[in-house]
Amino acid sequence: MPQFLFALLMLMPLCGVADTIYRTTDARGNTAFTDTPPPDSSPSQQVDIPHTNITPAPQALFIPVPDNSAGKEQRETPAYSVSISAPPNETTIPAGPGNFSVSTIVSAELGVSERLQLFINGTPQGEPQRATTWELTNVFPGQQDLTAAVIDGSGAVLAISPAVRVFVVRISSIRRNRNKNKK
Repeated sequence: MPQFLFALLMLMPLCGVADTIYRTTDARGNTAFTDTPPPDSSPSQQVDIPHTNITPAPQALFIPVPDNSAGKEQRETPAYSVSISAPPNETTIPAGPGNFSVSTIVSAELGVSERLQLFINGTPQGEPQRATTWELTNVFPGQQDLTAAVIDGSGAVLAISPAVRVFVVRISSIRRNRNKNKK
């Protein structure tokens, strides 16, 4: 049976090339798979192989850009600058559940309708808020790029921080269970 599975797995990349796959068994009981029927008319069985699943390429990350269009009416909002003060750039978040805090510094007090929005890899995290800190939980392992933006009531970006890259380390539950079994 393992030989059958191995042969089937080896033929999977060819599924897009061959229309029909034939399975034959010789006198010794060895199974062979081919894309043509056996020449000696020995008994063969046609194998139906499902089409391979195809996943589209990931979409480009959305990185918000401040709206500086000249056609809009002039607002009485201060020119903001925002930056992430913690964690520092290129920080490694140690092994654990992926929890950490993000703090920002804004150059001027936010207006009544203005809020801060945190982005991880270009994706907004939670709702816009007036607070300058976020408590993140269960962040996916790997490299994460953090940015913070000042947005107005309509969602337009008024200022955005430079990206801060963090590396989140998480221990796999499979690995944990494997270590328990060794004891």
